[in-house]
Amino acid sequence: MSTLIDFVTDPKAMVVLLTAIAAFATVASLIMPYFAGDRFGARMKYVSSERDKLRAERVAAMADENRQARLRREPKSFMKQVVESFNLSKALETDSTRNRLKMAGFRGQAPVVAFLFFRAALPFAGFAVAFVYLFFVNDFDLPTIARLGISIGGAYLGFYFPDIFISNLIQRRQKSITSVFPDSLDLLLICVQAGMSVEAAMNKVAGEIGPRSIELAEEFSLTTAELSYLPERRLAYENLGKRTGLAAVKAVGTSLIQAERYGTAVSEALRVLAQESRDMRMSLAEKKAAALPPMLTVPMIVFFLPVLFVVILGPAGIQIMDNFR
Repeated sequence: MSTLIDFVTDPKAMVVLLTAIAAFATVASLIMPYFAGDRFGARMKYVSSERDKLRAERVAAMADENRQARLRREPKSFMKQVVESFNLSKALETDSTRNRLKMAGFRGQAPVVAFLFFRAALPFAGFAVAFVYLFFVNDFDLPTIARLGISIGGAYLGFYFPDIFISNLIQRRQKSITSVFPDSLDLLLICVQAGMSVEAAMNKVAGEIGPRSIELAEEFSLTTAELSYLPERRLAYENLGKRTGLAAVKAVGTSLIQAERYGTAVSEALRVLAQESRDMRMSLAEKKAAALPPMLTVPMIVFFLPVLFVVILGPAGIQIMDNFR
């Protein structure tokens, strides 16, 4: 112990020791890079190979899905012949119609053909059903002009029934997406902060939120596939907003486009958008809660008040009847 203390307290010994440590550190710093290898290049090569693998898998899955969808949902020959014979595509088909079908979850040519066919056939079917029933089954003692007007109303209803059906599907789909979209943004933020790319993050989030919202998982999967094969990534984000029709999803797409164009932080934009989506969901819940009392007024008057009067006045009525006896 005394020898160690003398060595530590000796200035010459300490100078020699520090000089040896400095020389060893200098030699190590000069030699170690040659033994370490190109770790950065190896890492970038691995990331590139994983990206190419993911792109190939997505393109193959998308091609197989489209092939199976075409086999399952090939337009009916009769519907297709009717649409082509009367040139309904030129008369009734618009970009808005295709966008609405995509928002409802229908893709490809088969849903467009079916929509145009029913849009043209249901007015005649509605008019025929109402006309036959009112003129040959039961006229309800109505004059002829009234029965004819009701038949025309059936044709009018048949013409707009496909739009009503598609609108209901769009609302149901948007409701499913809106309910889990803030949580999906949180998951996407976590994945991006963990170092994952946008494609890998969307792929991961799609697998996680699938049990809660199949619609949003499907949209994220399609966006991942489009990011793999579209010439511009901007188109994939814009298509995501068009397919959903939701302002929050469009805002996320715009933020991702700006982040990739100007090099801004994606995580900050996702955090802000997730908070805004959560606040929007809460405001919708508060709006529904505020509208509940007026909606309950009529059921309470119709169902609760008569029962309440019976409970309150019933014993008194029984006593009065007993006194009269």
